[in-house]
Parts: sequence; C-alpha cells; structure tokens
Amino acid sequence: MGHPKKLRKKWKRPRKMFDRERIKFEKELKKKYGFKRKKEIWKLEYDFKNIIRRARKILATKDKEAEKILLNKLVKYGLINEKSNLEDVLNLKLDDFCSRRLQTIVYKKGIANTINHARQLITHKKIIVGDRIINQPNYFVSKEEEKKIKLKEKPKKDKSEKKEEKSVNAENVSGEKTEEDMKVKSEETKKETEEKEVNNKN
Repeated sequence: MGHPKKLRKKWKRPRKMFDRERIKFEKELKKKYGFKRKKEIWKLEYDFKNIIRRARKILATKDKEAEKILLNKLVKYGLINEKSNLEDVLNLKLDDFCSRRLQTIVYKKGIANTINHARQLITHKKIIVGDRIINQPNYFVSKEEEKKIKLKEKPKKDKSEKKEEKSVNAENVSGEKTEEDMKVKSEETKKETEEKEVNNKN
C-alpha cells in the first residue's frame, strides 16, 4: 500500500517496448479509433486487464456478491448483456472497451464526420454529456450517458442585439470617414496658406 493522499499510476508501460506484433496492433487501434498517443491505449488496456483479472479471481473463489457487482458494472457501461455471466466477461476484447470511448460514440452517432473530427470536437469542448462539457476523448461512456450526448449549440443573438451591432458599425464607419475628410481639408488649407505666402513675397 502507498500513501493514501498520493494517486496511484493507472497505466503501465509494456514490458517489451519494441515488440513487432504489439506495435502493429497499436497502429491498427490508432487508425481505427483515433488514438493520438499510445499512453491512451495503455490506460484502457490496464482497465481491461484489471477486469479480466477480477473475473478470474471471482471464478476461483466463487464469490457471488463480487460477481454481481462486476456484472452490474459491465452492464451499466454496455459491455455485456443482463443475461451474461463471467464466461462472457472473459471473452471480452480490448476493442469492446475502445468502442465505449466518448470519441468512438460521438463518431458512431453521426455528430462528427470522421473519427479524428470527433476528437477535435471533444478537445475543443464542443460535446456535452448531460449537463457537463467533457473534453477527454478516452472518457468511458455508460448506457444512460450515451443518450445524453449532444453537440454544444452556439448562443443565438436577438434581433434587437443584431440591429444595435449594425448601427454601431455604421457609426464607426461614418466617424472614420469624417476624420479622414478633416485631415484632407486641413492639408488643403495648409497648402493654400503656403501658396499665399509665396505670392506675397514675390
């Protein structure tokens, strides 16, 4: 056990950093699900392995209460059905977890044109889940939250505000013109006075 106030690391680096098969698999995931960093994949893989580990432990100990908690949690996030058992949990794959990410669901719902466009909308705080703005593409979405995902709407301006803006812009344009006219007139008067002085000397 570590210090209670110190947060634990929720991901682990692979043991073999230059494993060819793993690198190829991660490239496919990045292309399919729009991951930007491998660290995002490792975080998701850590959660996936943790759930598989829990399922195996429950099968060995036959703890019915722990089994019920785990199954309810996975049903909540749409990873399994209500009739599923621990064997179905062990058959889960990393792709099943990737499909429950906010970025993937925003793309599947048709809010974004591409998977990368979905990431851009999320990071720019354009996606709302319920009453919250979430800017994390790796956010794990539950079934209830999936129905509440929507695009943030731009605040509509009243007609009176638009008219005021137009009148202000028109005043600014007219003011700029009058200042320019005054400058031109002052320059003309200066030239006239200079010409008069030259004529008087002659």
